[in-house]
Amino acid sequence: MDYFSSRSNSFYDRTCNNEIVKMQRLNPEHLSNMTGLEYILLHVQEPILYVIRKQHRHSPTQVSTLADYYVIAGVVFQAPDVGSVINSRLLTSVHHLQSAFDEALSYSRYHPSKGYWWEFKDQETTDKSKTKEKVKEEPSSIFQRRRVDVLLAELTKKFPPKLPSPPQLEKQTEESVKTEIKAEVKQEKTETQHAAPFATQSAKTGIKPPPEKRPRLA
Repeated sequence: MDYFSSRSNSFYDRTCNNEIVKMQRLNPEHLSNMTGLEYILLHVQEPILYVIRKQHRHSPTQVSTLADYYVIAGVVFQAPDVGSVINSRLLTSVHHLQSAFDEALSYSRYHPSKGYWWEFKDQETTDKSKTKEKVKEEPSSIFQRRRVDVLLAELTKKFPPKLPSPPQLEKQTEESVKTEIKAEVKQEKTETQHAAPFATQSAKTGIKPPPEKRPRLA
């Protein structure tokens, strides 16, 4: 109560009976014998919460409550009464209901030939997105895809793809090609060696060598 009755508290009324008892240095129990405005400690939950009530005493047994205050962590707050709480809750609920009705009214449409219907913006956007996805997923028709498959099958039958040979077969083919080239080179050398003495003899005797046999072109 000493903290609540400090001068920095704006909720404390200096004309109350508590201030008179404090200035006269009387016992706080004398408040029940006085009439007028007073403050009492209603509830305590140490060390955080303290509830103080402002009331008007008419007699030692008759009291009317004016306001309640609670002190939390050294800060004084005025507790709202039940009427103000109910009014604020009703106002917020009515506001939300009114906004819901306004939004529903914005989606309603009317035409003399069709009547009333609902037109939602979210539904239009979802329908547009679905149509776009369908167009992206189906770039060609079923007939075109079947026709392309048939053409590809015919081309693979006419021109079969060459299968890549394994590395062992590639090495064998390279070695066989090298051996064939070496054999051809050796054969050419032997032919030139056999033809050289005959050419020298023909040059000395003046006899021309027989013409080379050339394959006939078909």
